[in-house]
Amino acid sequence: MNQMKRKSIKNPVLIAGPCVIESAELLDAVARELVRINKKHHTEIIFKASFDKANRTSIHSFRGPGLEKGLEMLASIKSRYGLKILTDIHESCQAAVAGEVCDIIQIPAFLCRQTDLLVAAARTGKVINIKKAQFLSGKDMRYPVEKAKDAGAKEIWLTERGNCFGYNNLVVDFRNIPDMLDIVPTVIMDCTHSVQRPGGGEGKTGGDRKFVPCMALAGKAFGATGFFFEVHPNPDEGLSDAANMLELNRLETLIEELI
Repeated sequence: MNQMKRKSIKNPVLIAGPCVIESAELLDAVARELVRINKKHHTEIIFKASFDKANRTSIHSFRGPGLEKGLEMLASIKSRYGLKILTDIHESCQAAVAGEVCDIIQIPAFLCRQTDLLVAAARTGKVINIKKAQFLSGKDMRYPVEKAKDAGAKEIWLTERGNCFGYNNLVVDFRNIPDMLDIVPTVIMDCTHSVQRPGGGEGKTGGDRKFVPCMALAGKAFGATGFFFEVHPNPDEGLSDAANMLELNRLETLIEELI
């Protein structure tokens, strides 16, 4: 793909929402803001939230309401606000039921090589967003894509979210974005997970949200066709990924810069 075309891509894929479903009130607060931004800027921000965070650092960490209740709450957001929904699955048995509610099914980075999970997600017929593992290169992601395609997936996105850099740290090699654009046409820059300090917060993941805008703009410079933000009205009070979620009231300004 021509590099100038990458830089001039219009209408990027935009994904935003809280890390985990904490309450119906939180989902409503975020959904209302996304609808407002969409109407003002003629965007289509996809609503993201997890019904279960199965990979938390500690057994004592909050995980969410679970599959049944969580999907019920996401279905309510979709019905009442008209937003497309993205959520992640951790087991192949969750794919079919998640596909009944969600428009995009996300495969977590640590699980992107799990064949049964990819196959089950692909068989839903929904868009599949595969996050690049922290231990893989962008070029390596052709193999998860092949698995999903062989299982019938029609549209596959890939997401950059950084690589392990020693203990409790990530670094983003932005060359992964053009490398993955050679595999699929849609590559998302995960601007909040990429500023994590995995396991670096005394039993929880740390991070530094001040770098989120930098990640977004650097991702754009390298040709990202979409952007992923975990947002929260009061990030420091968030029950998961508190240190790297973006303040909800800062989302609009950053989206304005990107579009």
